[in-house]
Amino acid sequence: MITSQTLSVDTVTTSFEGILEAIGNTPLVHLKKINPEYSFNIYAKLESFNPGGSIKDRPALNVLREALNTKKIDLKTTIIESSSGNMGIGLAQACGYLGMKFICVVDNKTTRKNIEILKVMGAEVHIITEPDPETGEYLAARIKKVNELLKIIPNSFWTNQYENLANARSHYSTFSEILDALNGKLDFLFCSTSSCGTIRGCSEYARKYAPQTRIIGVDAVGSVIFGNEPSKRIIPGHGSAVVPALLNRDLIDDVVHVSDWDCVVGCRKLVKHESILVGGSSGGVYSALRKYSENINSDANCAMIFPDRGERYLDTIYSDDWVLQNFKSIPHV
Repeated sequence: MITSQTLSVDTVTTSFEGILEAIGNTPLVHLKKINPEYSFNIYAKLESFNPGGSIKDRPALNVLREALNTKKIDLKTTIIESSSGNMGIGLAQACGYLGMKFICVVDNKTTRKNIEILKVMGAEVHIITEPDPETGEYLAARIKKVNELLKIIPNSFWTNQYENLANARSHYSTFSEILDALNGKLDFLFCSTSSCGTIRGCSEYARKYAPQTRIIGVDAVGSVIFGNEPSKRIIPGHGSAVVPALLNRDLIDDVVHVSDWDCVVGCRKLVKHESILVGGSSGGVYSALRKYSENINSDANCAMIFPDRGERYLDTIYSDDWVLQNFKSIPHV
């Protein structure tokens, strides 16, 4: 558990230069056109402005920095991670700059574009083609592969985004940036859940520095994070087939579940009305805010964290052919 003594944005001392200096300090944008009927304010934290294109740049940098500081790894260590895309890309970027070898274990649901980006950035990519026979889940199969690689590769290290508290600590700055931009007045924060690193870090920081902020978790229908039954999900990077070790339910005030269809509709509404091209979980976060809107008081400040950009979803969420194939209709936005 992170104690109050360690609850700080600046928890480590290592300083990195070059492209890694561009991570963080992403813009917070006031959305005024998409729902003019709302009496409260809607803001979007655009994590796509990180150099690797997603919020996962933050934990990728922080887990490496903390591991280097504590001598768990050195620059000759082979870094290994299981990812649906964004964490892998963040680690590929950081490892590439530091001159470290990186192996990313993905599966069949990972988009072709994400795999291409990983390879271009120097990652060695292992693709899992069959789910775990015991659980029927790809995540379990990916983690088994990670453990196999750890056994056969000397001086290797699993960054383990699912349990590593450095993941959560990296998001103290995410929340503090939002709070600073709104001069300390933040009433609601809507945050998607997967590894639960973002919501864990934001909620811990909020409890200490902004206890008035209500933290609303956004989970996928079919995800088991909050005790629901598992079912098929087709949009990667949102929800989870296992309950993440980083989840602290006591720090989350409420939860909204959104479907894959909600994610598609949300993404398309955002690009049409606000010209913001985002990924699937961002569309889900916006849809969750709409579902929750009756619980939001007038003049409240509501922030949504949009984890990544939409270019990586052009072949899926933004493709009419893909949407028709999977949902049999095109959303009217």
